[in-house]
Amino acid sequence: MLEETQFSRDGDQLRMLIASPAGAGPHPAIILIPDVRGIYDHFVDVAQRFATEGYLVAVIDLYSREGAPQIVDMPGAIDWMAQLSDRRVLDDLDACRRALAERSDVCSDAIGVTGFCMGGQYALMAACETEGFAACASWYGMLRHAKRTDQKLSDPLDNVGSLTCPFLGLFGANDALIPVQHVNELEVLLDGVVHETEVMCYPDAGHAFFNDARAEMYVAAAAQDAWPRALAFFARHLRQARAHQ
Repeated sequence: MLEETQFSRDGDQLRMLIASPAGAGPHPAIILIPDVRGIYDHFVDVAQRFATEGYLVAVIDLYSREGAPQIVDMPGAIDWMAQLSDRRVLDDLDACRRALAERSDVCSDAIGVTGFCMGGQYALMAACETEGFAACASWYGMLRHAKRTDQKLSDPLDNVGSLTCPFLGLFGANDALIPVQHVNELEVLLDGVVHETEVMCYPDAGHAFFNDARAEMYVAAAAQDAWPRALAFFARHLRQARAHQ
């Protein structure tokens, strides 16, 4: 089941799409953060895939206030991201988590976050800079800002030591936006955190390798390994961990 609903933050009404699993719940939940273009069919499909696995999924609309950007090329995407306030996004994500925690069909202590591209970057940042997430899976989220403005906080890599929950990072070795040396640096930094962490860097994949709506980006072998890996990760930290409490 898919429904559109809203949550409030500082007087703003922010939109989210909810994909619900079968049954009354309460269910473990996942906040899904789309890429720079905002919500489109691919992310609705991914949310529904998670829902069939027993998760209530909230696809957050980070552009509820101004509407989705019209992006035609990578320089335009980088310019847009540079002007998007990290603080606003992180506060929106925290408000979304708190709104989910208040729902009767959600397990308030089993809310994870996942995201893709820009959304993967914000998923990692949220897991480092806010409390309350039980697990984070980042799909090819940029580890350093491509362009700095006064709207940007520290690079995600600079705050990995503050990670508040288990983390899964999924990357492609041929990703022009995320140099392999950044992924290597992430792995070194994660060695110093207390939570379970895992990083996969697929040798024949580039950016957006999981996006089967973009044939020029999709890499079937990497996507088919990453999906069950993500499901197993969330099962350990959102489903099984809660069942053993």
